Amino acid sequence: MRRFHPLRIAGFLVLVAVAISVAALAVMVLWNWLVPSLAGWHNLTFIQALGLLVLCRILFGGLHGRRGPWGHGRFRHMTPEERERFREQMRSRCGWQQQPHEQQG
Repeated sequence: MRRFHPLRIAGFLVLVAVAISVAALAVMVLWNWLVPSLAGWHNLTFIQALGLLVLCRILFGGLHGRRGPWGHGRFRHMTPEERERFREQMRSRCGWQQQPHEQQG
């Protein structure tokens, strides 16, 4: 069983807080550099930039955890035969042609 040390957890939380702060600072600096001169909008404060990051995450990233490109990892759990059948179906649906170096003869 793996034990979690309080110091290690605290270090991780500090690292996450620093990463979020740096991202919010980058959004604030870029916004304040570009948007007021381009669109005439107001400057952002640090808290507003942090809120904008959260809003973008909700709107564009969703609230779910990270998943692979195949949803819940279904492709990963396919047998080799199922994978090949899936690839052939995708090739036929999308009109992909097998490349000359892929052809086996």
